[in-house]
Amino acid sequence: MQIGIVGLAKAGKTTLFNLLTGSAVATDKFAPSSEPHLATATVPDRRLAALRDLYRPRRYVPATVDYLDIPGIRSGEAAAGLDYARLREVDALAHVVRAFEDPEILHPEGSVGPARDVEALDVELVLADLLLVERRLERLRDAAKRGLDADEKAERELLAGTVLPALESERPVRALELPADSEKRLRGYQLLSGKPLLVVVNVDEARLGSAADLVAEIGARPATAAIEMSAPVEEEISRLPAAEQGEFLADLGLDRPSVERVLRAGYELLGLISFFTVGEDEVRAWTLRRGDTARQAARAIHSDIARGFIRAEVVPWDELLARGSMAACREAGTLRLEGKEYPVADGEVVHFRFNV
Repeated sequence: MQIGIVGLAKAGKTTLFNLLTGSAVATDKFAPSSEPHLATATVPDRRLAALRDLYRPRRYVPATVDYLDIPGIRSGEAAAGLDYARLREVDALAHVVRAFEDPEILHPEGSVGPARDVEALDVELVLADLLLVERRLERLRDAAKRGLDADEKAERELLAGTVLPALESERPVRALELPADSEKRLRGYQLLSGKPLLVVVNVDEARLGSAADLVAEIGARPATAAIEMSAPVEEEISRLPAAEQGEFLADLGLDRPSVERVLRAGYELLGLISFFTVGEDEVRAWTLRRGDTARQAARAIHSDIARGFIRAEVVPWDELLARGSMAACREAGTLRLEGKEYPVADGEVVHFRFNV
């Protein structure tokens, strides 16, 4: 999974990128970054950590997310300046919105306005998509001279009849209610305004906890989630010894670092879950789409396991932790045998029986 971090200049994007990935990309209070950065973040999962402590394996492999930090943009320039080629490959966007005051750093719009900035960047993404859709429709018009096949006609109808009117009215594609076949047809375009959106409202310490209404309003939009955090505060916490971080967080009324919530929010926004495989050799998290079957879970590990699938042994992670072993769960009757069409649930430990 890859998430692109976007936002207006000096909103705190690169600071968030550093916190998520453990990177040390230089940040300048006055000059915006000019290069994209890519790094991998480990998804913290207390369930997996508890299983690691139970098995003490030779290898411990949490889930990961790749983050792409795109240089900050200024309103009105995104359609020409946004790195569309890089962003089109990401699975979702994280929009960092400035909600803090700093007299030394001028906001690109002249004043801090989080709700306004959310709308402004959506418009920029819509403009980038509009150019792409207009170019495709122009090619389809040229192709119509020789005659369009059924797929091209359906594509033209979708773009001209549904997508283009929405974009022209500055409505993002993610807000459209499309049938499954239309969504599938649009995937190849990787439209920016159609990607799931996580809005990170970046506040200062004095305003921490003050953005609840804004977060709720933004999070109510289609295919959108919102979370509040203070990147400067999180940066300070990350520099403390591990033993002191918990106390600092408690003083702020937080039970865990906000970057953990950002990582988990990205997972939930994309409808992703984790299942686990355990043993003395390895304890590992695997990523699936919610609703994926046991056979698809087997394929995530290795195609041979999926091809030779017989049964899946399944137990909830907390049941395994309580019983202490798969054998004990089997004796207690809490370990189940499931077939290839079983929808794997988040947090389940799965062992596959297969024959190739």
